[in-house]
Amino acid sequence: MHTPAVPDPAHTRTRPVHWIATAAALAAVVTAAGLLQPAAAGTPDAHGAPGAPVVETPVIDAAAVTYPLDCRGAGQDITARATGDLDGDGRPETVAAVRCAAGLGTPPNGVYVLTAGPAGPRVVATLLDPAERQNAIALTVRGGTVTATLLGYSTPDVPRCCPDTSATAKWRWSGGKFLRTTAETKRV
Repeated sequence: MHTPAVPDPAHTRTRPVHWIATAAALAAVVTAAGLLQPAAAGTPDAHGAPGAPVVETPVIDAAAVTYPLDCRGAGQDITARATGDLDGDGRPETVAAVRCAAGLGTPPNGVYVLTAGPAGPRVVATLLDPAERQNAIALTVRGGTVTATLLGYSTPDVPRCCPDTSATAKWRWSGGKFLRTTAETKRV
């Protein structure tokens, strides 16, 4: 058996007092963290000033909406959706790209803005009409702007399965309506 020439330092042996000190320090940190959190919305802040009001925002169920598409008895498919505040009122809207369900081909999309209402969600604007014969992909909402990549066809002879043009379209709420800007159409 080997006996150390120097005894173990006191700090390498744990004693009950060490565990009690560690538990007290941990409790102090947890308590301080709880007290130093920012005020919750709708509650007074540390200076007694009211915080932001709590606004209950209903979730918009895009599948529960009747879209203005004539699918002649076929169902409808939601191919993309995005959510964000488009009109600056603090409540989010949902944007949905919708097309008729089809066994073959690629039916065109309609892109619609949905809002929640007392009777449920409803369409409040059409951004892309299916009559434009385009497909909307990569749908996003950022900073109040809706962006989508629009796939289309250069001529009526291009098969509906295989779009051969692409452009980026953006819509922004201004003056009581959505204004659209579209980048140059490119061949894909």
